[in-house]
Order: sequence, then C-alpha cells, then structure tokens
Amino acid sequence: MKLFDTVAILLTVAALFSYINYKYGKLPRTISLMIMTLIVSFAMIILKFFQIIDEQQIKLIVQSIDFNKTLLEWMLCFLLFAGSIHVNVNELIKYKWSIGIFSTISLLISTILIGVITHYFLLLTGINISFIYCLLFGSLISPTDPIAVMGILKKAGLPKDLEINIVSESLFNDGVGVVLFVVLLNSINSGNINNIDLISVSKLFFQEAIGGSIFGLLLGLITYKTLKSIDDYQVEIMITLAVVTGGYALASKLGISGPLAIIFSGLVIGNHGNKFDLSEKSREHLYLFWELVDEILNAILFILIGIEVLVLKVHSSFVIPALVSIPIVLLARFISIGIPIKIFKKLEKSFDSNSTKIMTWAGLRGGLAVALALSINSGYERDLILTMTYSIVIFSIIVQGLTIKYLIKKD
Repeated sequence: MKLFDTVAILLTVAALFSYINYKYGKLPRTISLMIMTLIVSFAMIILKFFQIIDEQQIKLIVQSIDFNKTLLEWMLCFLLFAGSIHVNVNELIKYKWSIGIFSTISLLISTILIGVITHYFLLLTGINISFIYCLLFGSLISPTDPIAVMGILKKAGLPKDLEINIVSESLFNDGVGVVLFVVLLNSINSGNINNIDLISVSKLFFQEAIGGSIFGLLLGLITYKTLKSIDDYQVEIMITLAVVTGGYALASKLGISGPLAIIFSGLVIGNHGNKFDLSEKSREHLYLFWELVDEILNAILFILIGIEVLVLKVHSSFVIPALVSIPIVLLARFISIGIPIKIFKKLEKSFDSNSTKIMTWAGLRGGLAVALALSINSGYERDLILTMTYSIVIFSIIVQGLTIKYLIKKD
C-alpha cells in the first residue's frame, strides 16, 4: 500500500471514530479511539477465523505500516516537542529532585525488579530465555509514556503538584529509558547475551543521555535567539518544524539521544518564548499549531496500537506470562516510586500517604513501549516480549486510563 493511501485511511478512521466518540461515547478521545479500533480488530479476527475475510490480505495491509519506524522515526519527535513546550520550567525546577530521582533511580530500580521477577516467573512456567532479555523487557516497559500520560491524564483532575511530577517524570524517564533500552539491545545484537560489559554499557549510556541533553539545550537556545529576531508566526512555526525534524535526525547521526535532545529544546523554546520576546500573536499560533499536531498524531498513534493486535504472534504458552506481567509491572512501579516518596514526604509537602498509589496507577504505558518491542530482532524472545508489552499497554490505557479519576476523587 502506498504511503498516501495509508495516511488517508488512518486520518479517515481517526476522524470518524473521533466524531462517533464526540456524539455518543464522551470518553477521553485517545482511549475511545483505541477501544473502537480494538473492537474492529477483534471483529476482523473472528471473521478471519470463520474464513469470511482473507487473513493474508489483512496481514499485508497491517504489515505495510511499520509501527516501529512510524513512531520512532516519524512521530516521536513531534509528540515529545509538542508536550515539552507546554511544561513550565519554574514548576519543574521546584520539584527537580523528585523528578530527577523518579526519572533515573526509580527507572533503574523498576527495570531490575521487572527483569528479575519476570526471569524467575518465566522459569517457573517452563520458558527459559536469557536474563538480559528480561532486563530488556524491564527497560522498555518501566518508563511511563509521555504521549499516553499527557493525552489521557491532562483532564483527569490530578492535584497540580502530582501532575507536574507525573508529566515531567514521563518526559525524562522516557528519554532515559530509550537510552537504556538501546544500550541493552546493542549488547544483545553484538552477541554479549551472557556477559554484559558494564564499562562499555555505562559509556554508551552517558554518551547518549548527557550528549542528547546538552545538544538539546544548545539547539533550544539557538532556536530561541532565531525566533526572537523575527515576528512572523508562519516562519516561526516552520523554524520549529525544522528544529524538531533536523535536530532529531542530527542527534541520531551524532550517536546521542534524539528524544532527550527534542525534550530539552522544547523546554527551552517553550519557556523562553512564553516569558520573553515572542509576541502574543506568535505565541498563540505556535502553541495552537503544536497542540493540533499533538492531537492528530495522538489519534493516529492510538489507532495504530489497536490494529497491531492483528499481527501479534501469540503462542498458547504466552497467555499466562502476558496476564501476570501486568501485576509485576505495577508492583515494580509501586516499589520504585514508593521508596523515594517516603523520603520526599519528609522534605516536601507535595506528597502524602496517597501519592504512591496515585503515581503507580497514573504511570501509563503506551505506543513507545510497543515500538521498542517491535525493534527487537525477530524470534521467540521478541514474540514473547511483544505479547507481554501489548497486554500491559492495553490494560494501562483502557483500565488505568479510565479509572484514575475515580482513584483521585476517592482520595
């Protein structure tokens, strides 16, 4: 299928389902889009089972959409920038220690916990895969997805301090998580499955993370100076588009983290432009443009997540691991977030006795985890990790996404 045809179908489906939800559903748009797509996908699976429709034709259509490439190489940079330009840096600085700990130490604790528990649970079920694959699974599923978090939680009525922590954490642990995943995947692809070179892994991690952050700050400052020198919102929007695409591509060529580069540049541009020299008209058009980009791409992304079920290779032995992986991930999130919150409760008034469970339930996973799982080389391990990831993402978006507001109201 041609690219234009694919985009046309996705936009048409997104518009149709959005209209149906607006008229009849009244659910958060991203959740409703995925639910409706899943319903259609499962209906097609049933029709396929009874040989009413051609299975191969369906697979060819879905496989023509490279989910991994579409998200990681095309959509992610736009979504991260659209999210980061709306984050208030002053509020971020206020909670810098908690956000920093949640985005790094909590992420590493969660990755290790998920890796260890998953490894031993799989052994109990008779599935024996190398421990590094379990760590790889932990690294892709531990980060909370900023796209899902901002798309679903912004209307959930979270307390302001928790909202800042959760949204900011999702931006940064997403970037750090991608770096950690890439480092572990490189170790697997190079043949170091049983022997991990910690020195090489650490070097690559810091090169990606620190390099991406510094590059993003510099890119943001240069862009801000450029925007400051003109007053034409159309040119300003084109410049930000060029920065997002060009900056992301250049970061990849330099061997540094593209997601972190875009996040930091978005923070600089959004906050400097808001506080200083951009005219009110320019700010309004710039933010409206990126809000629209965010809404359209989010709609397409959640539809893509829904249709991926059509090409999942689910073995019967994967069903129990897929179901048990959900409480494993929630437990790891609860522990990794709960430990620092106990410390911060004594230092900051922003956390209380309910903060841990709210942050655990609000830590949504989304399309990024699926895209990372799809980037693993084909094989038994990939199919298992993808199945577990998909089950967690579906549960996270639908169950957690729809019930978080009741947990907040209860507390």
